[in-house]
Amino acid sequence: MSGAFDAPRLRRWRIPDTARRYTRQDTMLYALGIGLGGDPRSADELRFVYENELQALPSFATVLAYPFLWYAEPSTGVDLLNVVHAEMGFENHAPIPVEGAVRGETRVTAVEDKGAQVGALLTTRCEIYDSARRVLISTLHSASLARAHGGFDAGSRPASSAWPLPDRAPDAVCDIATLPQAALIYRLSGDLNPLHADPEVAERAGFPGPILHGRCTFGVAAWALLRLCCGYDAQRLKRMRCRFSSPVFPGETVRTEIWQEGAGVHFRASVPLRGAVVLSHGEAEIAKGTMESRDR
Repeated sequence: MSGAFDAPRLRRWRIPDTARRYTRQDTMLYALGIGLGGDPRSADELRFVYENELQALPSFATVLAYPFLWYAEPSTGVDLLNVVHAEMGFENHAPIPVEGAVRGETRVTAVEDKGAQVGALLTTRCEIYDSARRVLISTLHSASLARAHGGFDAGSRPASSAWPLPDRAPDAVCDIATLPQAALIYRLSGDLNPLHADPEVAERAGFPGPILHGRCTFGVAAWALLRLCCGYDAQRLKRMRCRFSSPVFPGETVRTEIWQEGAGVHFRASVPLRGAVVLSHGEAEIAKGTMESRDR
C-alpha cells in the first residue's frame, strides 16, 4: 500500500539490518566496476582485480552491506524516480577483508527540507560489522535528495556546512576515463536502480540516458586519491566524504583535483568535456606518508 510522504514518520523509519556474505570475486568485481584493470601491465591496479595478493579498495565499504533503495518501499511515500544521490562518505576503522560475512546496521539520521525547488534530503548512517568477529569495519554517511518532496517545512532550512577549497592551483590532478558499460558492471555490486541501466527510466527522470551511480563516481575519486596520495596502499585512505553536484554519464572522463592541507586532503571532481563539477566539498584523511604531486 502506497503512502504519502511524511517527514516525521521517515525520521522514525526502521531500516532492517543488511546481512551479506561476499567472496573474493565480489571484491574484484567492485574494482572492475570502478575501472581498475584497464592497464593489464599495472601491478598497482592488478592487486585489486586479481586473486594473487588481493586487496579490497577502501571505497568497497560503500557497497558492502548498505540497504540500497531502502526508500523504495511504497509506504515511505518517496517518489523513487525523482531520487538522486546527494552525499557520500566513509570512515574505515579496520582493514576490509577480501571475503567474509558482514552486517550493516542503518538508521535514518535526518530528513531535511531543502525547499520546494530542491527537495527533501534523506540522510542515513550505516555501521558495517564483521559478522564473525563483531568488529566495526566501516561507518558510512549517505544522503539522497528526494526531488519531488521539498517544501514541507518552509520555516526550517538547516545551514549547509562549508568545506572551502584552498585558494591555489591543485597539488595534483588525475584523469580517469570511465567505461561506456561502467554502470552496467557497477550495478552488479548491489545497486540495481534502473536509472543506471534503462534508457526509458532515465528519460522519465529527466536525463538523456542512464547515468553513472554516484557511488561509482565516488569510487573513481577514491581511486585517484589512492593513486596520488597513498601509493596504492589501501590502508592509508582512512576517511573520505563529498557531495554530488552533477551526474556523470558512462564513458566520460572524470578529473579529480587534489589539495593537501596538513594531515588532510581536499578534492573535487569534474567532467572536463562538459565543464561540469560532479563532486564537490571533498575531504579525505590519509594515514602517514607524503603525497606524490604527479599523475602516475
